[in-house]
Amino acid sequence: MQKAVVEILKHLGEDTTREGLEKTPQRVIKAWEFMCSGYNMDAQDILKSALFTSSNDEMVVVKDIELYSNCEHHMLPIIGKAHIAYIPNGKVVGLSKIPRVVDVFARRLQIQEQLTEQIADAIDEAIAPKGVAVVIDARHMCMEMRGVQKISSTTVTSALRGKFKEDKSIKDEFMNIISSSFNK
Repeated sequence: MQKAVVEILKHLGEDTTREGLEKTPQRVIKAWEFMCSGYNMDAQDILKSALFTSSNDEMVVVKDIELYSNCEHHMLPIIGKAHIAYIPNGKVVGLSKIPRVVDVFARRLQIQEQLTEQIADAIDEAIAPKGVAVVIDARHMCMEMRGVQKISSTTVTSALRGKFKEDKSIKDEFMNIISSSFNK
């Protein structure tokens, strides 16, 4: 990988021996290993490590979860927020596990549509709730830094499972919660 980074820098016309670039290949490797660390994580292990019996059957929402990913088409950043809800069915999960699951899938080369689905499916499989909803609102640097150059445009994707897909009033409640000004 180090040789590949050096070749990229040379291709761009850089002097790879100049002071500012001497350690760049190692830094790039560390950065990409971190940004793609989701390949070495298991969402099911994370979620199942903190399942608790509960009589709660009302919606649990974790919103405004910051996410950073990289698009698989240009390897440029995707920056956004995930909003996740589920309706317990005898089990709840430790709240910190939900943002961790976002990181599992965001820290891979991705497309936002698939990222949204993967998060919803992982929660649905691990917790077996009555329903799951995931909405992601993100900016894509491949649209802003190059190509159409549309600054600050966002893409919104959703994945609905169970009651969120079947019952419009439940879906509407979730959408109202995530669009509210709580903690703003």
